[in-house]
Amino acid sequence: MAKLTKKMAIAYQKVDSEKLYDLEEAMKLVKEVNVTKFDSSIDLHIRLGVDPRKADQAIRGTVTLPHGTGKNKTVLVICTPDKVDEALEAGADYAGLDEYIKKIGEGWTGIDVIIAMPSTMAQVGKVGRILGPRGLMPNPKSGTVTMDIKGAVSDVKGGKIAFRVDKFGIIHSSVGRVSFTADKLRENALELLTTIQKMKPSSAKGTYMKSVSVASTMSPGINIDTKVV
Repeated sequence: MAKLTKKMAIAYQKVDSEKLYDLEEAMKLVKEVNVTKFDSSIDLHIRLGVDPRKADQAIRGTVTLPHGTGKNKTVLVICTPDKVDEALEAGADYAGLDEYIKKIGEGWTGIDVIIAMPSTMAQVGKVGRILGPRGLMPNPKSGTVTMDIKGAVSDVKGGKIAFRVDKFGIIHSSVGRVSFTADKLRENALELLTTIQKMKPSSAKGTYMKSVSVASTMSPGINIDTKVV
């Protein structure tokens, strides 16, 4: 095991690994034990009692965080020529069709979110093997395959995020940055947790939200009491 730095050792001493913190305590503490000099992401890790192999338990969705994520997401809109101006005026960083399909096919993935018109999905599918593993493939369930280009771009730029359970039954999602106040982090986290709680599938047996923890980049994880959700 790698030796902890002095700052890391102090951070770990401040966190009681046996304690379940409420959201307010956890968000204050995660800011306190951050050891990076940059504005680290604050991430929630939510372990669910679901079987992701079953279609009705493969939890995925979107949520608009009240205070955004603190990151200005780069958005590409795959659309027909007549929608390019609309997409750019709405705040998209890039918009077009054939030229961007070609660029992606050549390995370009310098974007955070791709929004596509339904009529362009056949072309998008040609680069699905590149987009899929990177979590960039547009999907109707996340609101990224739509005719409402303006609304979709505004949602993403305004703090709308997509989440999905991984093969281990865990959802990992950012709820802000270290520079956020503890109250803003708490409100963002509560919005995400409440949304996921409402999505509990009827076929899931036993405890649904098994554990929740929060951590910043390189900080110790802080366990959150799921009863507060």
